Amino acid sequence: MSEEQLAALLAKLKDDAGLQEKLKGAADLDAVLAIAKEVGFDISKAAWLRYQANQTLELSDEELEGIAGGDGGVMERNSRGVVCTYYLHLSI
Repeated sequence: MSEEQLAALLAKLKDDAGLQEKLKGAADLDAVLAIAKEVGFDISKAAWLRYQANQTLELSDEELEGIAGGDGGVMERNSRGVVCTYYLHLSI
């Protein structure tokens, strides 16, 4: 169920710049999940972290260099147009 909710949230993010901006301002994963819940999506930490891990595995060398160079901790679009949050420990 949580994975379905996550997929729905990701689909909404593609067309909702306001929600993208709101999530960019989230301080941490708990804040991201709280914002998701506010807009009607019930997503577990486990589902979000699985998604993040899968996105990390798909990053290009250039994207990984950017993260390693200190660009972590912000939400941004990756090369596939998916909004991701990169933490310093590479958890999205």
